[in-house]
Amino acid sequence: MNLRVETHSGSIQGIEENGLYKYLGIPYAEKPLGELRFKRCMPVKPWQGVLNADHYGESSLQLSGNGPVGGEDCLTLNVVRPKEGKDLPVFVWIHGGGFMTGSANDTLYSGESFAKDGIVYVSLQYRLNVLGFFDFCTYPGCEDFETNRGISDMIVALKWIHENIASFGGDPNRVTIGGESAGGAAMIMLMATPSVKGCFQQVIAESGIANCVMTPQMARRNLDLYIEGMGWTEADLPKLKTIPAEEILRGLDKVGNEHQYRNPGIFLPGPVIDDLLPERPIEAIRRGCAEGIRLIIGTNLHEGTMFVRPENTNFPNSWEMVKEMFDKNGNSEGFDAIKAHYTRDDFDRDYGTPFVHFATDYAFEMSSVKVADAQRAHGDTWMYRFEFLPESAKQNGMLVSHAFELPCVFDVADHPFSRLFFEGEAPEVCRRIVDDVHKPWVRFIKDGDPGEEWGKFEGFKGPVRIFDRESRTENLDRTDMMTVWGDMRFYEE
Repeated sequence: MNLRVETHSGSIQGIEENGLYKYLGIPYAEKPLGELRFKRCMPVKPWQGVLNADHYGESSLQLSGNGPVGGEDCLTLNVVRPKEGKDLPVFVWIHGGGFMTGSANDTLYSGESFAKDGIVYVSLQYRLNVLGFFDFCTYPGCEDFETNRGISDMIVALKWIHENIASFGGDPNRVTIGGESAGGAAMIMLMATPSVKGCFQQVIAESGIANCVMTPQMARRNLDLYIEGMGWTEADLPKLKTIPAEEILRGLDKVGNEHQYRNPGIFLPGPVIDDLLPERPIEAIRRGCAEGIRLIIGTNLHEGTMFVRPENTNFPNSWEMVKEMFDKNGNSEGFDAIKAHYTRDDFDRDYGTPFVHFATDYAFEMSSVKVADAQRAHGDTWMYRFEFLPESAKQNGMLVSHAFELPCVFDVADHPFSRLFFEGEAPEVCRRIVDDVHKPWVRFIKDGDPGEEWGKFEGFKGPVRIFDRESRTENLDRTDMMTVWGDMRFYEE
């Protein structure tokens, strides 16, 4: 295969690195600048000459510990492939970060391990936080701010991949999309998005919050906090079109630090119901909108340890907050049963507080089981649960937390998170858990089946693949959890 490829958008010159061909920083959309700042993604216009794809593009504008990083001109994707082969399976990765942070440029997501396994790997950037997901269109003077801009980025990127991946040796009819956290939530939403039908055949959803989609009116609960954080009134919002991009981020700390205290149990700003996402994903999936799509979906055992904190918590950290959450959403009658469920006698307090388990189930496990149950009538579905507790996480109290499966999925040892994760573990233990996770992902991407040892999802009681020091398939019974939560809904109306 030649390092020069021809696409519908123009010629692209790649690089050779670590025995692989890489094409980095490919623009899939017009730059979302100026008048396009709060508009949906526009497909890239063909360029003249040869694009030198030798470095990653800019990350999406976001806050980090040291202030603003990234920028507005961020709509690029990256392709990594083996040197030889054609009609190869394709794996498209959408990073997480709560729709607020994250980057495809993180070396954890380099994708080299998948490419070395004979897969064409693609990662992409999409707009985040204020520029990508905050929905201002219901405020006076902001009627021309378009909704779900970050989702529109993903849609245009997937269409670009579908049209052009054959130029990189990929098969457009063998595409698996995958993501974790917000990326996992995006997987569930894309299954329910009519405009990308046919762009992928398989989905891997890791720790996705399926219920984070709100109506535009409900989303205002977070946006009102943002306005306060900016020191503005509603009348100031049209300034967002023209102020320097970094100034847009000033109000984010207010949202992050106070959203749970103002509205316990609410999710951070993300996608809303609109013409791109016309109904709630679980309901659309149950109706059969993802007919024929094969799905792997799962969670980690103690997701909530990353989010439940004594201060600036991201989910309720007291029964008073939980009670307020239930009362505000018309679920007061369900509170006593929920409290009893998470304070029962067999609850193991060595592995997280009741609120850690409450957050794990509310945000991740319960909603993932609902998605699996909705999809199993329409496509082959498998569930997993990651339960590997590394010594480092036992010592620091993080337990089997959110995102802990990622070093294993990507088989990346030389990364700060991976080094911390595997600290104190014997090399053979590390190799075994990595193989236990990474190899079934590869089999699924290539063959549409993660392996015969992994039984298909059958309902609230049935086979679940457990990734642990001794990985196995167990018949987990989540009936009690699903019964106690029932069909209660929060921040959806």
